[in-house]
This record gives sequence, structure tokens and C-alpha cells, in this order.
Amino acid sequence: MTTFQDLGLSPRLLTALAKTTLTTPTPIQAQAIPHIMQGRDLMGLAQTGTGKTAAFGLPLLHRLLDIGHPPGPRKVRALILAPTRELVTQISKNLEVFTKGTPVKVTTVVGGASLFRQSQALAKGSDVLVATPGRLIDLLERSDVFLDDCGYLVLDEADHMLDMGFIHSLRKIAKYIPLKRQTMLFSATMPKDIEDLAGTYLRDPVKVQVSPPGKPADKIVQGVHYIPQGDKAKLLEEYLKKHPTEQALVFGRTKHGSEKLMKLLVTWGFKAGSIHGNKSQGQRDRTLTEFRNGDLDVLVATDVAARGIDIPGVRHVYNYDMPNVPENYVHRIGRTARAGAEGTAVAFCAPAEMGELQAVEKLLKKPLPVLGGAPWAADIVAAAPKPGQNRGQRPGGRPGGKPQGQKPQGQKPQGAKPHGAKPQGRPGGNAAARPAAAKPMGGGGSPQRRKAAPTR
Repeated sequence: MTTFQDLGLSPRLLTALAKTTLTTPTPIQAQAIPHIMQGRDLMGLAQTGTGKTAAFGLPLLHRLLDIGHPPGPRKVRALILAPTRELVTQISKNLEVFTKGTPVKVTTVVGGASLFRQSQALAKGSDVLVATPGRLIDLLERSDVFLDDCGYLVLDEADHMLDMGFIHSLRKIAKYIPLKRQTMLFSATMPKDIEDLAGTYLRDPVKVQVSPPGKPADKIVQGVHYIPQGDKAKLLEEYLKKHPTEQALVFGRTKHGSEKLMKLLVTWGFKAGSIHGNKSQGQRDRTLTEFRNGDLDVLVATDVAARGIDIPGVRHVYNYDMPNVPENYVHRIGRTARAGAEGTAVAFCAPAEMGELQAVEKLLKKPLPVLGGAPWAADIVAAAPKPGQNRGQRPGGRPGGKPQGQKPQGQKPQGAKPHGAKPQGRPGGNAAARPAAAKPMGGGGSPQRRKAAPTR
């Protein structure tokens, strides 16, 4: 059996590891660490929860420890880019555990936090900078940080970085980094655009793959429940009541819809919180801390905010809304069954989400077991409102008026939200007052790879 000592890591890192729960390397760590220590560019493919942070973090720190002198003012030696604030924070915390007792300095910069304080933190330089792309560009354009001495670049969760539209940010950042560098790219899935990205930024890379791309953790019990959109909230309540002492993650599609669902769960007596792009970084950090400490039983999140949630206690994941991008399904359910634990993942599928479900099953190369209901008939799917229709309105519309989902000239349609509110589907309420195929939030056609707005 391979040990961390066998990998040739610095004694100082081994001392720090001895104080953690990490005893033996995971497969991705055992395969990636030797190549990175040899200075090779690397493409790592592994599902979430397999220890990717240590796979690139430990050999990177090993190489930095050999330098022996501090970085210059506002200089950075190694840059780690991740798509979300939560993931950046998670990576930094792990690195700080590994660097305890060493002179290596780790700095974190994310959007939603004080730009001035981050600039101050970078004033004396940093060995490792962990950042979201948007905030890093802010600092680069202000000359608050310089990357001309950066010899290491890590792109973590690269597939999701592309989904969020960060490709232009990556191109801009790459211009500041010397071509002579070691580059590592890690991803849970391997779509074609990841191959293109690797071809652009990696030189003769070693490819390390410990499980087929897109394959969820084997210990996750998965299933799908066919349910009208308007009945999903009550179904979620039933599922949550089956395991009152176990933590659950619920994934919504929109920020407003996720917040509304969370508030509904609170009124039903659940200890629930939410994280999404409309929350400040402080709010997100506090909610995650409460969830990690067990003060919250249910966390409602969007895809953008959920990256970086590494909480071993999560036993259940509910896809309240099916993901637009099928690869995101793998990331979502990967929030459970962490570090070898067991978990369950249930998808709620409304008529308009059959296309999204079929895309997920195509990615998994197998159908999800049916836990309730039955696959929607083609005529019901065809009649289901498409994305953008019937959101934020009461069923039934206005007699004699414009069709639902269209705004009459010069007046607001009945049931419309106040000016400035974002339309979305109703997560709960009186399901009996809705028609059977109530206001889905998904699309009925085959889903395409859609890009979300970058979150700095």
C-alpha cells in the first residue's frame, strides 16, 4: 500500500499530515503527486470527494518549500483558480492545514469581500494565491498583484469554470503569467471544451484518471421521482421528514426560487438556510458554518454557490430542479458520500424537465431507478410551459386577456411580481390549487450546455 512517505513529500508536510485524518493517499493523490513533484504538466480527472485538493496542493507546497526565501512585494509564486467563493475558501483552508509550521503563505481573494483588505494582504507577496477569476482580474488591473514570477498555475473544477463563462477571464489572466510554468488542470468531467482548454494551456501533460468522467460515487443510491412542479415542495417535505436527524442538500435552479423554497421550509419547521449568488460572502460563510456545525439540517443552494461544499455529514441530496447542464448533476450528488461515506440522491422531474433527465441518464449511461410516479407522456411534455413561460404568475391567468407568460401593453399581467423582481416558479404553496402539470422551471427539449453569469 502506498503511503505519503513513499511519495517523497517534505518531512514538514508529513508532520502536518500526521495531525490530520489523512492516513493513506487516495487513488488520485497516489497517481498525481509523483508527476507534479517531477515538474510535469498534469490533467487530473476524478469525481468530487476524491481528494483532488491534496493531489495538487501537497506536491505544489513541496516544491515551494525548496525555494527558501519569501516572495517579493505583491508577487505570487503559485496561482490556484477555482470557479466559486466556497471552493476557493475550501482549498485555502486545506492548504493552511498542510502549511502549518512552515513559512509558506497562502492568500485568498474572492468577490463579495473587501477589495482594500485583499490588496493589503497581497502587499507583502504570497507563496500561494487562491482566487476566483473575476476578483483576480480586479486586482491585476489595479496593479495590486503581479504574476510575472508565478511558476505554477492550477485550474480546479475546470469544467464548471467553463460552464460559468470564465473562459474569457482565463485568457486574460494567462497573459499575466509566464509561459515557462507548470500547469495543472483538474476536472470531474471531460467534455470536449476541457480537452480544448488543456490543449491551450498545458504542455505535453500527463493524464491521470481514477474513474470514468461523469461517474458518480459508487456508494450513492440514486433515483428519480416524477412529480408536477407545483407539488415538489410537499414531496420534499415528505422526504425530509423521513430522516429528521440527517443533513440534506437541496438544489434549485434560480437564486430567487431557492431563497423562496428555503423560507417555505423554515415556515414548516425545518432548520434551513440558503446560499446563492444574491448572498454576500459573509452571509454564505455564516450559513455554511452553521450547516457544517449541525445548526442547520437543510441547505438550499444553486449550482454556482454549491461548489466547494465539503461537509462529510451530508447524507441526502435532492435535485429539486433538474440541472440545465447534465454534468452538474454529477457535481451536485457528489456533495454526499464524501470520503467513502454512503449517501442518497433523489431527482424531482416535472414534465418540462424530461429533456434534462434524459441528458443526465445519457451521461450516466443508465436510467435512474424510479422512486415514484411514472415517466411523463409525450403529449404532457409537449404541453408543459417552456423556460420563461408562466413564471411568477398564478395558474389560470386572466380571463379574456393575453395568454399567460405574455405581458399586455401598458399594464402588468395579473399576479405579476413587483417591478424589479425576478420571475421564477413557485416552490410551494397550495398544490391543490394548481393544475396537474403546474409551472415547471425546466425546459422540455434537449438541454444544451448553457453558460451562467460569472460570480466574482
